[in-house]
Amino acid sequence: MLIISEHLAQKLVGVEDAIEAVAATFTAMARGEARNYPVVREVVGHADAVYGVKAGGDVSVPFLGLKAGGYWPHNLGRGLTNHQSSTLLFDPDTGRAAALVSANYLTGIRTGAASALATRALARKDASVLGIIGTGGQSMHQLRATMSVRRIDKVHAWDMNPDSSARFARALRDMGIDCVAEATAEAVARAAEIIVTVTPSQRPILMRDWIRPGTHISAMGADTRGKQELDPALLAAARVFVDEAAQAVSIGDCQHAFAAGLITQADLTPLGEVLAGMAQGRQSDAEITIFDGTGVALQDLVVADLAVRRAREKALGTEVDY
Repeated sequence: MLIISEHLAQKLVGVEDAIEAVAATFTAMARGEARNYPVVREVVGHADAVYGVKAGGDVSVPFLGLKAGGYWPHNLGRGLTNHQSSTLLFDPDTGRAAALVSANYLTGIRTGAASALATRALARKDASVLGIIGTGGQSMHQLRATMSVRRIDKVHAWDMNPDSSARFARALRDMGIDCVAEATAEAVARAAEIIVTVTPSQRPILMRDWIRPGTHISAMGADTRGKQELDPALLAAARVFVDEAAQAVSIGDCQHAFAAGLITQADLTPLGEVLAGMAQGRQSDAEITIFDGTGVALQDLVVADLAVRRAREKALGTEVDY
């Protein structure tokens, strides 16, 4: 078995690599060549943790595996990141465990990659003002991924913790990026043309009346029952795209509008179908588009598989007898 550390994973897979890898597996999903298996995601009852297992396979590559891990909210006090996960890949020909990949960094960039693909496919071509709601550890991945697919002239940011958004804005200004830390989420919404939400919220943060015509929103925070970032009326008023429809209505932001009868699963267009040329994306400059990114197993597996392939090409990583 090949073991790839967190440090090595960062060397092997960059943001642009992740974007193209996730695009390929989303397209394979649309063509029926890749499938996500049912998700397990539960409150542990210890350390306030949420733990989950996501699994799937893509026969077009091929790869097969699972990612296990979740959210431990007290880790920062221990000098660790709150999100912890590992990916286990299996030989698709024999079923033997083939590689164990540290997945904290890879989870960050695959999430940014999915959001960036949605922005590339759905945002207005002239949109250049980015709003980021939630300035925690995922926000920089979202920024870098978005900037790799679209010219961004200005960033407006907000977080429930004002100190966090202020630090984020200072970091961006140090990078030469014009960024304003806003006092409210509404101020971000009214200023931005592209909005990325990446929070653990369990109540709406973005309201329908705040969103201008032509805005694109990538809602990336809801991945568990009960989480919510968007006003259900906003989802009802927009064209909604998803990584996977069944997962979006069960654990994504769509769960709330779906439960209220404001949208149906048939209203949701898989982003992979747009990328594969099987469905239309934005239809007008006035349309509001939303991508409900719940984070599917195949995103994790495709970037882990890329890391393993590159490690083997370069004779990197640690081989152990298993």
